[in-house]
Amino acid sequence: MNLHLHLSIFFVILFISLPSSYSCTPNEINALLQIKKSFNNPRVLSSWNPQTDCCTTWSGVTCNNGHVTDLFIPPSKLSGQIPDQIGDLLDLRVLSFNYLPHLTGNIPRTITKLKNLDSLILRHNNLSGQIPEYISELKNLTFLNLSHNNFTGPIPGSLSQMPMLQNIILEHNQLTGSVPNSFGSFVGKVPNLSLSNNKLSGKIPESLSKNDFNGVDLSKNSFTGDGSMFFGRNKTSITIFLSRNMFEFDLSKVKFAESILDLDLSHNRIFGNLPRELTGLSLRRFNVSYNRLCGKIPRGGLLQTFKSYEFSHNRCLCGPPLKKAC
Repeated sequence: MNLHLHLSIFFVILFISLPSSYSCTPNEINALLQIKKSFNNPRVLSSWNPQTDCCTTWSGVTCNNGHVTDLFIPPSKLSGQIPDQIGDLLDLRVLSFNYLPHLTGNIPRTITKLKNLDSLILRHNNLSGQIPEYISELKNLTFLNLSHNNFTGPIPGSLSQMPMLQNIILEHNQLTGSVPNSFGSFVGKVPNLSLSNNKLSGKIPESLSKNDFNGVDLSKNSFTGDGSMFFGRNKTSITIFLSRNMFEFDLSKVKFAESILDLDLSHNRIFGNLPRELTGLSLRRFNVSYNRLCGKIPRGGLLQTFKSYEFSHNRCLCGPPLKKAC
């Protein structure tokens, strides 16, 4: 009796100690093979062999307890559109297609079936059309990066209804219109916002003034009006890039958060003086060139460590690091 008990315990321990090996479910295997087929069986997916374990030998596929949780297709000449079968990987948490210049079309609606999706990264591809409103149905998404594509049309206002979203990266597209008014009231934490290098224009909605963005990048668009709403002594912003727009406000009246490390306001229509409180910031990057600023550059802090060109082409700025004396 004791011998049987000891043997039972031995085999239980042996079973527990064995490395667990799972393969995808039949539905997931079929979905992955359909995805491969839709891309015309590219060489980059040659390891996707139905005779092998998809969780351990298929490149770009990561599993947890036998379910596909991460799908990453590395840079290649793969061509086609994102197939509907992507929505059949129901446990997917990370979807990452990057540097695929022949990946075209839009994001299929079946992506809304991915209720566990945490990160959607589709950058440096050739996707086009409008960014679909139904992306907002991905309620667990924290990271959205659709940068470096050819998306057109407006920014979906429904993105503000995503409770977990922490990063919105839509830079380097062909987006038009302005920032949605709904971005003044995110249902979750105010996300980092990167909209640079688009065709956006118009005034920033006043509703955004109450937001405390950790980082905001609106550079290289055609925004107008008052951009000072992103500043405030009690805010915690680290990065504020507003360069190459047509913002027009009095910089001398702006209150800066001590947290700011990177500040680029160049190539706008900003006027007034440089506030002395700039000398109290631990700036890593600073540029106010090509504006309408006047007055003496405050001495102290890090301002004099920046290059003269980062203050150049203003109406009447003077003092170091500029050669023009006051």
